[in-house]
Amino acid sequence: MKTILAYGDSLTYGANPQTGGPRHAYEDRWPTTLERSLGGKGRVIAEGLGGRTTAFDDYSSLADRNGARVLPTLLDSHKPLDLVIIMLGTNDLKIYINGTAFGAAMGVKRLVQIVRQHPYDVGQPVPQVIMVAPPLTVETDHADLHPMFAPRADEAKLFDSIYSRVARELGVGYFNAASVAVADKRDGVHLDEANTRAIGEGLAPLVKSMLGL
Repeated sequence: MKTILAYGDSLTYGANPQTGGPRHAYEDRWPTTLERSLGGKGRVIAEGLGGRTTAFDDYSSLADRNGARVLPTLLDSHKPLDLVIIMLGTNDLKIYINGTAFGAAMGVKRLVQIVRQHPYDVGQPVPQVIMVAPPLTVETDHADLHPMFAPRADEAKLFDSIYSRVARELGVGYFNAASVAVADKRDGVHLDEANTRAIGEGLAPLVKSMLGL
């Protein structure tokens, strides 16, 4: 059985776009959907943290949201891994963190380097990688998320072109989550159950192809 690490933010965690709403049920989260689509041939480990960035510090949070700093620990705790799926970048667009799609892409590039350069145990494989461009943010009247993301809405539209180019240059798999999922207008960032599941369903053919399933 193949082992896959799904490394992401609140969209991987299964955050609800309804303010104060419960976390999406386990069966509705995209890592669960992806695992179900693999028909017992793969296990997907969900590592989603709300607010996680690619490689930037956010001192407004109690948790360590810097994806580059946390990833080596997770690679070690979940080894051996066959594949790492990275879907990060939305939080990089916050005006007080980074604010650009290019900066987010460079952050994901660093994460790919970390996956490839990690000191795995002798005989363990270096995992393959899939870069996933996040769904776009949409207009909302949410009191907090509108001022946090609306000024960078045009940057979000650049995710696909920049991420796909970087993925080609690095020789990793690529998937554009915006091709199958749309953020909910209730907060402009998070996904309802159907759109969350759609990411797992959309990734399944690529994952099967890369892992020979």
